[in-house]
Amino acid sequence: MADHAAMTIDAIDFAQLYRDHMAAAGGRRKPPEEWDRRAACYADKCGSAPNSYVANFIELTAHDDCGTLLDVGCGPGVIALALAPRMTQVFGLDYSPAMLARMEADAAAAGLLNVSGILRSWEDDWSDVPACDLVVASRSTAVMDLDAALKKLDAKARRRVCLTSPVGGRFIPPELFAALGRSPPPRPAPPDYIYVLNLLHRMGRRPKVSFIANTSQFAEPVDFDALVRALSFSLGELSGEEQRRLKAWRETLPEDQWRFRGGPSHWAFVSWET
Repeated sequence: MADHAAMTIDAIDFAQLYRDHMAAAGGRRKPPEEWDRRAACYADKCGSAPNSYVANFIELTAHDDCGTLLDVGCGPGVIALALAPRMTQVFGLDYSPAMLARMEADAAAAGLLNVSGILRSWEDDWSDVPACDLVVASRSTAVMDLDAALKKLDAKARRRVCLTSPVGGRFIPPELFAALGRSPPPRPAPPDYIYVLNLLHRMGRRPKVSFIANTSQFAEPVDFDALVRALSFSLGELSGEEQRRLKAWRETLPEDQWRFRGGPSHWAFVSWET
């Protein structure tokens, strides 16, 4: 009888598989200037009430035994500022100077004196980043090397890490591609939370998983300029012809019907003890 080598999950290099998948999906590291341009409107949108995603993230985050917080990829600090009144010290880490400036300005306006920004990227040296009881990464782990990112989060957490990762990888409704005159990309959807679970398993961690349903930004009424900015951020700069096509399509829709039929986006909330 022929001797067949057994193929098991242990033979899969999930770190390399993730990197290959991200490359095949067209993933790229956005320069900080792209986030700088979005700082004001992103903070206003995320900070607007009610915001079910933020409320659900806070509710799922076990923090009663934590006094210090590191929010990685903090953006304008929506999560950091929501948790700051319950902490003695909060650090928001991001590579966008404008996002950090917005977080610190909002902290000062709210009288939160325990919030500090750290200008750093996922790829930078974190040797001087302070370890904290709780480390969070809210919708910020679409990185080129997930294995390295998870190990950095784990190394800086004294008690636990909480992050969110997409469930499925596409957020732009098909009708928007049609309005631009584009076909949806033939590339695979970007990698999602399943990689997080497999990589944590290899790290010897035992993650817990919950799910957050969040209204898509494209399922809400939004002005035309904001729509162009959002699509350009995700798809690259829109040509003049694409913007004209999009505007013509937009003008065919009544104001009270300018929302899309797609369901909510879903996020996996993953947490583990360190």
